[in-house]
Amino acid sequence: MNATQANLEQDGFALVPGVLDAAEVERLRVALGPVNGAGRRGLLGLPVVAELARSARLLDLVRPHLPTASVPVRALYFDKSPNTNWLVPWHQDLTLAMRVRAESPGFGPWSVKDRIPHVQPPVACLERMLAVRLHLDAADAANGALRVLPGTHRTGRLTAESIQQLRADRAEHLCAADVGDALLMRPLLLHASSRSDSPRHRRVLHLEFAAFDLPENLRWHEAA
Repeated sequence: MNATQANLEQDGFALVPGVLDAAEVERLRVALGPVNGAGRRGLLGLPVVAELARSARLLDLVRPHLPTASVPVRALYFDKSPNTNWLVPWHQDLTLAMRVRAESPGFGPWSVKDRIPHVQPPVACLERMLAVRLHLDAADAANGALRVLPGTHRTGRLTAESIQQLRADRAEHLCAADVGDALLMRPLLLHASSRSDSPRHRRVLHLEFAAFDLPENLRWHEAA
């Protein structure tokens, strides 16, 4: 087991330096462009994002940390800046973006975000997923880098009361990163981010990979 695998197993996250070079970062910045609001969803339909997410390089980065072969299932883009600034409270990533709503045992409740149906799957499915956050800017405390509570990915789906107790019991970690770095993260890891106090952007391309099959009546919103 290498250091990245050990960190993901123990803490629920791991930083991998220099996954993107300067030219790739600039290409993504141009392709993703300015955004209205906090960011954009549904970006696996954008060729530059789909090509990267399905590349051997990204799949090789993800493969050691999932039990079987995986596919990219969602791509989000966040651009925190002085003009578009926000905070994110402590939470887990518990929902999957679906093409249509269809009832299936173990999947629920349902919600709608930006007119897209989302559903909470069984915890066992979330444990077979990995997020890759690609940094298109340096991220630190000043511009709202991600904060995490290490090890909370092993505690299952949490209630609001459990989240408050874990916040009191565990020290948080700031996931500072340089341009081009990738943060690998388990969806069940408790995470948050503060508002930016910096004039700099904090742009992140967030990719999610899944290593399980959906029930026959469900389809990913983005995956082919």
